[in-house]
Amino acid sequence: MATSSAKGGRPSWPKRAVVTAGMPYGNKPLHFGHIAGVFVPADAFARFLRDRIGTDNVRFISGTDCFGSPINEGYRKLVEAGEFDGTIEEYVRANHDAQKATLEAYGISLDIYEGSGLGYAGSVHQLISEKFIEKLHENGHLQRRSTLQFYDAEAGTFLNGRQVTGRCPVQGCKSEHGYADECDLGHSYAPEDLIAPKSSLTGSVPEMRPVENWYFDLPSFAGFLRGFVDDLEADREVRAIVPKTLREFLAPPVIYVKNELRDAYEGIAADLPPHELREPEKGKQSFEIEFFDIDARDAAREALSRAGIRFRTGKALVPFRITGNIEWGVAAPVIDGLEGLTVWCWPESLWAPMSFTMAVNDQMGLPRGSWRDWWCSEDAEVYQFIGQDNLYFYGVAQPALIEALRPGDIMTPGPTDRPIRQTRLIANHHILFGDKKASSSGAVKPPAADELLEHYTVEQLRAHFLALGLDQKSVGFKPKPYLASPEELDDPRVADPVLKEGALLTNVFNRLARSCFYEAQKSFEGHLPLGKVSPEVLDKAHETMRAYESVMHRVELHTVMSIMDEFIRWANKHWSDGIRAAENEGDEAARRQVLVDSFYLLRVATLLMHPVVPAGTEKICDYLSFEFDDFFSWNYDFDNVDELCSAGEITEGRHRIRQLPPRFDFFQKHPSQRR
Repeated sequence: MATSSAKGGRPSWPKRAVVTAGMPYGNKPLHFGHIAGVFVPADAFARFLRDRIGTDNVRFISGTDCFGSPINEGYRKLVEAGEFDGTIEEYVRANHDAQKATLEAYGISLDIYEGSGLGYAGSVHQLISEKFIEKLHENGHLQRRSTLQFYDAEAGTFLNGRQVTGRCPVQGCKSEHGYADECDLGHSYAPEDLIAPKSSLTGSVPEMRPVENWYFDLPSFAGFLRGFVDDLEADREVRAIVPKTLREFLAPPVIYVKNELRDAYEGIAADLPPHELREPEKGKQSFEIEFFDIDARDAAREALSRAGIRFRTGKALVPFRITGNIEWGVAAPVIDGLEGLTVWCWPESLWAPMSFTMAVNDQMGLPRGSWRDWWCSEDAEVYQFIGQDNLYFYGVAQPALIEALRPGDIMTPGPTDRPIRQTRLIANHHILFGDKKASSSGAVKPPAADELLEHYTVEQLRAHFLALGLDQKSVGFKPKPYLASPEELDDPRVADPVLKEGALLTNVFNRLARSCFYEAQKSFEGHLPLGKVSPEVLDKAHETMRAYESVMHRVELHTVMSIMDEFIRWANKHWSDGIRAAENEGDEAARRQVLVDSFYLLRVATLLMHPVVPAGTEKICDYLSFEFDDFFSWNYDFDNVDELCSAGEITEGRHRIRQLPPRFDFFQKHPSQRR
C-alpha cells in the first residue's frame, strides 16, 4: 500500500525501501521494452528514493530469471542448430552477462543483479525456495495433485511449458501464443484446455499423461484477495489498471459455451455440478455456466469434454502450481516422499526479491536477518515495477503466498516475529513499437536495447521513456531511424519524436548551466556568489519541489517530466531576462543577484533531474565542486546555496567552482545527430 501523506500536504516516505524491476528470462539479451517499460522507471524512482531517504536505506534489486521453459526451449533450439555447445548454465550465464552489460550502459543503478541460479544469490535463493515451500506445506496450503501433462510420444518425453503451443482457451483472450498452462498475456488455465496443442519438438499433437505436483491452494484465499483489491481501489495512489485487472480474476468460476451447442448442453445439464445458467447478452455468441467453486467447474469441464461440447473457461482463481517435472530448475524439497521435482519458475520468481535482498545485505556485511528491516517493518515499503501482463502473478498469487506465511516462517524468527508486508505494485502499460505490440516471439520484432545506443544517447532515451506516460496507457515508441521511410530519414524537417525531451537537455538545460558557469568565470573570478535568493525565485522553486515530490509519491514519472520541462524553461528565461536587464543598465548588484538566483535554480533543477539523467546532473555537481552526498540530498531547507557551503565560504560570500571549458556540454547529442 502507498505510504500515507504527512500533515501539511507533504507526502511521507518510508524509512527504508526496496525497489524491484522484475526478472528478465535468461534466454536472450534485453530489448527496448525491458529498459523502457520497467528498468528505467524503476531506476529513476530508486535514485529519487536514495536522494530523499538516503542511499543506505534503499535496495534496488533485480536479476536474471535462470529457469523456466523459455530458457529450456531457447537452449534446445540453439544446440540443435549447432549454434551453442555449452551447458544450459553456461547459456544462461552468457545471457546474464549480456543483460548486465546493457543495464550498466543505460545507467541502471542496481544494488544487485545476479541470478536465481547463479553465484551467491542463487545459493540463497535455493535455500529460501525450500523454506518457502516447506512452510506453505506446514501451514496447510499445499495440495498434492495428479494432473495431466503434455507428452510427445514421438520424442518419448514430457514437454515443458514452451514446448507446447496453441491458442489460449480463456474467454475473451485473443492470444495466439498459448503454451502448456499460460499464454503470453498472463492467463493461466488447465493444460488440457489449451486449444489446438502442438509439440515444438516434432510438430505432432501431444498426448496427456498424469504427473504429480504440489499446488498452492489459491482459491481458498479468495476472501482475502477481495479485501486486498478493495483496499487497492480505495487508494488513490494505486494505478487504476492494478485493481481493475486483479478484480477480473476474482469472479466466480465460469464456463462459456457457444449458443449453437445449447441443445447438447441441455442434454447433460442435469449431470453437471450445481450451477447457474446465464443467457447470452445481446450480440454475444456464448452463454455462461457459473459454478460455486473451481472443483465444481473442473468436474463440469470434464463432463462437457466427454460429451464433445466445446467450451472456454473464464478468468478465475485456480490452484497455483508450485512444482514441475523439468530437470533445469530450483530443486524442490522432498515432501511426503514426492521426489525429483523442481520449482515452477513463476512462484520462485515471486519470492526471489526477498532472496536478492538477503544476498545483497549479506554481501554488504549486514547481520543475518537484516532483510526484515526492508520487508517486514511498518516503516518500510517494497515497490515492485512490473508490466501489466504480470499482474496476475504479482497481484494475485504473490499477495496470497505472503498472506499464507506466519511471522518468522522465512529464515529464523526476528525479535518481534514481524510478518512479511504486502508490496506496492507499480504496473506499466505496454510500450508499443510504432503502433504495434512488439515481441521477440511475434511478427513485430523489437529492437535490442543495445541497438538504440547507435542512434541516441542514454540520457535522451531515459528522458523520453519516462515522458511517454506508460502509467496511463499503452504508448508507441517511434524512433525515426527505425520507422521513417528513406525519404523521411534524410529530411531534417521530419522530426524524431524520441528527441523531444532530449532537446530540453541539450538546448535549455545546457544553456542554463553554461550561462551560470561562464558568467561566474567572467565576472566573479570563477566563484559562485552566495546570498539571499529573490522571493519570486524561492517561491517558484519551493512550489516546483512540492509538486515534484507529490507526483513522485504517486510514481507519475511522465508528470515529473512535465514539471521539470516547465521549471527548467522558467529558470532559463529568468536568467536571460535578468542578465539582459543588468547589462543594459550596467547594474553590477543586479548582475550578482541574477547569478545568485540562477545558481540556486540550477541547484534545484539538477537535484530534481538527477533520477532522470544521472550522468549529466552529476557532472554539473562535480563542476560546482560540491560533494555528491550533500548536493543530491533533500535534507536541506532549500532557501539558498549557502547551506551547502562551509562557514568560511559563507563569510567570504562566495564558493569556488571548477573552470568550465569553452562550448562545454553537460548533456550531449549523439554523434549521429551532429550534422
